[in-house]
Amino acid sequence: MCFSATASFTAGIALSAVGCITLKKSESKSQLMFAGIPLVFGLQQLSEGVVWLSLTRPDFAYLKTTFVPVFMSFAQVIWPLWIPLSILLMERQTVRKKLLYLFTAIGFMVSVYLGYCLAMYPVDAKIGGEHHIIYDLKYPMGLISKGVALYLLSIIFTPFLSSIKRMWVVGLVTLISFLAAKLFFAHYVISVWCMFAAIISVVVWYMMTHLNEHYRFHKK
Repeated sequence: MCFSATASFTAGIALSAVGCITLKKSESKSQLMFAGIPLVFGLQQLSEGVVWLSLTRPDFAYLKTTFVPVFMSFAQVIWPLWIPLSILLMERQTVRKKLLYLFTAIGFMVSVYLGYCLAMYPVDAKIGGEHHIIYDLKYPMGLISKGVALYLLSIIFTPFLSSIKRMWVVGLVTLISFLAAKLFFAHYVISVWCMFAAIISVVVWYMMTHLNEHYRFHKK
């Protein structure tokens, strides 16, 4: 959460609780990754809470070198693969499934590339003037613009390919979240977008209450 350690920890606990609820609603292994999205967001927000502590309290400063990469791993390595793969696993229409394989492969390549950058290049964090965290990435700029485009493609566009009713809402909420973060918080996009994107957890909770109705309908 982009406001304070307290906000991050509160959001992390709340999202983790929602994640436990959505996981209980899953009726098959194919739904577990999608149902687990709120829990992963919760863990991500908890990790940013520790980043906040490392930046604001000298006695926790030693945690910065560990938890900045942990937070960035959620933001840049886990999500590009997790989102498309979670949707692919639930898809049952053959044509759409083939398209989802393609976008999952794109997400995998993005995760590998950003994971490599995270491991090989310096990443720092500091508190900006508007009381948000700025993540300073020293990645090579030659491929980063293409990497960002593919990142957005794998996360935002993939839900629109699904045959599952209302799955497009996940893509729409993610897109609106990114545009809002980019427009109003240009210097803090990584932190702020992750906070906005956590709204997806509410959508996931809603969808999990109706998802199995969708499957039962198509079995008739």
